[in-house]
This record gives sequence, structure tokens and C-alpha cells, in this order.
Amino acid sequence: MNILTRIVKDKRKEVELRSRLIPINQLEQSILFNRSTFSLVQNLSQSATGIIAEHKRRSPSKAVINHNLNVQDVAIGYEKAGVCGMSVLTDSKYFGGSLDDLLLARASCELPLLRKEFIISEYQIIESKAYGADAILLIAAILKKDEIKRFSELAKSLHLEIILEVHNTTELTNSLMPSLQMIGVNNRNLKTFEVDIAHSKKLSKAIPSEFVSISESGISSIEAIKELKPFGFKGFLVGENFMKTDNPGQSASNFIKNLIV
Repeated sequence: MNILTRIVKDKRKEVELRSRLIPINQLEQSILFNRSTFSLVQNLSQSATGIIAEHKRRSPSKAVINHNLNVQDVAIGYEKAGVCGMSVLTDSKYFGGSLDDLLLARASCELPLLRKEFIISEYQIIESKAYGADAILLIAAILKKDEIKRFSELAKSLHLEIILEVHNTTELTNSLMPSLQMIGVNNRNLKTFEVDIAHSKKLSKAIPSEFVSISESGISSIEAIKELKPFGFKGFLVGENFMKTDNPGQSASNFIKNLIV
């Protein structure tokens, strides 16, 4: 069993248990459920840098990235740095995140927040809105086409924006639909965790112009972003590069200043 299959198996159990404890009608009563959302699409479309900065404590590929930071300090630092949005990992077992991280980030900044999660149920989408997300991630590798359609239409009805994450041409061409706004090319193979930004270059020509293109994983240098921009990418998800430092916000600020020089 590869790591992605294992994560999804555990996620199904987790979501089933959580949905028993907190029913959908209770989520819909959240004070955040009817809030107006911030647009990641708009920020990326108008930005010269396109940085989406991540909060991530650990991952299956890196046992520990940083356990010493408060998510609220990271969120405030990212906002001051001028990033386009913030990605918040909410998976606990494999990434050390939580829904409380999303909630605290929401309370701390007015950035568009992407809930980075392995979404396999409508419940998680409603949950995302209730906890302050502005956008969600749908991973083509773990979803059927009808699930992508159903999930993205639900998200859109809740005014949540959607990034469809793909890794190859088959996932991309089989999953494109009008209810999506952003296409994220994951340079990391989720089954082997190998990283290669050539994946973004290869898939760029197959992404229709009406979608905002985002390159994910392996974005650790200004050179990588400058290399990818000519291929039409508007967004760049940067995770470990900022989080492995003592001050992710300052690291993001320095990165952005050097990027626009």
C-alpha cells in the first residue's frame, strides 16, 4: 500500500468519526459559515509574484519541518510579507495540522486561506467553510470525475474557490470542468514523493487559459519561479522553504523582495 492510499484510508475513518460527533447542521450554524470570502483567484491574477505560503509542521517526506511556531504568528507574518494567500494543512496524523490551525489563521489575518486537506467527502467541504477557509484543494489522484464535479459544485455554491490538483496529463484532461477556477500542478508524485518541476512545464500547455495555473511542491528558489513563469503559471505554492526557518513571515518577505527585483 503506497502512502497516498494509506492516507486516504485513514481519512475515510477520520471523517466518518468526526461527522458523527459534529453533524452538518451544526457546522452550518458556525459564525463563519455565512462570512464573505476572500478571493485567491483575484489576488493571484493581480499579483506580480503569486506566492501562496504554507503552514506545515511535518510531512511524510520530511519527518519534522517546524513544531516551534504558532500558526497565528505565521499568518500575521505572511500577511505582512504580502503573499497572495496562505495554505493551511489540517491533516493531523501525517502533517501535524488541525482544523484549529485553520480557525486561528482565520482569526489572525485577512488573507485568502486554502484548506490543504485530502478531501473525500462533502462533509469536509461544509466543514471548510465553517472553519474559515476561502478555498479548498481537490486532488484528482484520489477522486473520481463525478466526485470532482459534485464536490466542486458544492464548494462553488458556498463561495469557496477550488484548486484541482493534478500530476499528469490524464488526471488533467479527465477532470477539467466549469466549476473549477484553479489548476494546481503538483511537482511531487504523491505515490513516491519524488519531486520534479518539469511536471509543471510539461502540463502547462494542456491547461486552458480560463483557469489560473499554480505550480506546487519543489518551489524553493526564486530561480524556479522565474523558470516557470514563462509557462503561464500565476501561482506558486511554497511550503517547506519558509516553514523550515525560525521566522516564516520574514523569510517570505525577503523572498518576495528578491523576486520582484
